[in-house]
Amino acid sequence: MSIKIILAVAAGIGVGYFALPNEILGYTDYILDIGLCLLLFFVGIDIGKNKDVLDKIKKIGFRVLLIPIMIIIGSIFGSIVAGAILGMPINEAGAVGAGLGWYSLSSMMLATYSSKLSALAFISNVTREIIALLTIPLIAKYIGDVESVAPAGATSMDTSLPLIAKSTNPQTAIIAFISGVILSTAVPILVSVIIKI
Repeated sequence: MSIKIILAVAAGIGVGYFALPNEILGYTDYILDIGLCLLLFFVGIDIGKNKDVLDKIKKIGFRVLLIPIMIIIGSIFGSIVAGAILGMPINEAGAVGAGLGWYSLSSMMLATYSSKLSALAFISNVTREIIALLTIPLIAKYIGDVESVAPAGATSMDTSLPLIAKSTNPQTAIIAFISGVILSTAVPILVSVIIKI
């Protein structure tokens, strides 16, 4: 699966650079939205086919909240450690990690603080999403299904969800969606609080 993702991205870069007319570039946001909605629609169908999935989620209960909480702690702590190695202030490094993979929002929020920090947040969170797309199938296969949700961060409810659903099972897909909703809700709060510390 990872090879297919790499090939798809490489093909997209090639088409965008060599063949795509500039007139179409203005519509890429709409095309991406339609494609993402279609992906999520088919993930929903896959989840809906398995009638016992919701019962399994109910049995897990509030423990499902531990997954996004641990992702938040790990992401922020990891970025603070990386920031310390690079000589960054703790609040700046933590705010970059608090983006949790949502590169468009976190970079815009940090743009008012510093353009360099905004660029770093963008690059870090885009890189996180790319690494997630490449490693989710491997993590699901060799480590575990639920563990494959963590690299995706906030994107586990949208762009990474189809890959998580394909690499794991419908129960994990629902957990990933719940985790993504919680993480996406937390991003604007965490980034704004941490940067002011």
